[in-house]
Amino acid sequence: MEQEIEVIFLAFVKAQDLVKIYKNGEIEYRALNGVSFEINEGEILSILGPSGCGKSTLLNCLSGIDDPTSGKVFVDGVNLHALSDNEKTRFRALKMGFIFQFYNLIPVLTALENVELTMLAIGAENKSARRAAMEALEQIGMKDRVDYLPSQLSGGERQRVAIARALVHKPKIVWADEPTGALDSKTGAEIMELIKHLNEEFNQTFVIVTHDDRVASYSERILHMDSGKIISIEKRQG
Repeated sequence: MEQEIEVIFLAFVKAQDLVKIYKNGEIEYRALNGVSFEINEGEILSILGPSGCGKSTLLNCLSGIDDPTSGKVFVDGVNLHALSDNEKTRFRALKMGFIFQFYNLIPVLTALENVELTMLAIGAENKSARRAAMEALEQIGMKDRVDYLPSQLSGGERQRVAIARALVHKPKIVWADEPTGALDSKTGAEIMELIKHLNEEFNQTFVIVTHDDRVASYSERILHMDSGKIISIEKRQG
C-alpha cells in the first residue's frame, strides 16, 4: 500500500511508462506505448502531433478521465490512478480545470451561471460562487456578457467563458484539448494570448493538446508525439 501512495516531489505531474490498449475482439490497438515525462509547475506545455497519434488519450490518462492499461500518473504528489473513482472525481474537481474544443457550455445557462457551476460543484455557497464567477469573467474580459446565453456569444466569447469556468476555482493545472480548434486564426491567437497572460499572472500550469504549430509556439516545452509515443521534447527559448 505504501508504494501506491508514493509521493513524487521533483515534478508537478509525472507520467511513468503509460500504456493504453484498446481492444476490439481479438484486435488490439496501442494508443499509448510506454510514455514517460514530467510537467513542471507553472509551465505551459503543448502536446503536438497529427490526428490519431494518441494526444487526447494521453491527456485523458494524465487528468484521470481515463485509466491507462498500465503505468502511473502522479499529480501534485498523488498517485492519481490509485484513487477510488469518487476520490479521483473529487481530486479533479479541486485541483484541475478543463478547456475543450467545442466549449461544452450548458446552453440554457448564462455565461455567469456556467462559470459559477464549477464552484457549486465543489461545495461553495451560492454567494461566494457567484462572486468568484463574476471575478473570473472580469479577468478574461467578459464583464459585459455575464447575462448572455452561449447562443448569443461568438466562438471566441464562448471559449473565454469556458476558460473562466476552468479557472474560477483556482486549479493548479488546466488541461486544454484543442482549445482553438473551433476558432479562426485571429480569434485563436487572442485565446492563446489570454492563456499566456493568465499563466504568467497566476502561475497556473497549462497542458495543451494541439496539432497546430502556432498554438504550440506559446509553450515553454513541446512534446512531439507520433504513433502513441513521444518522439522528441522541444524546449523553446523565452
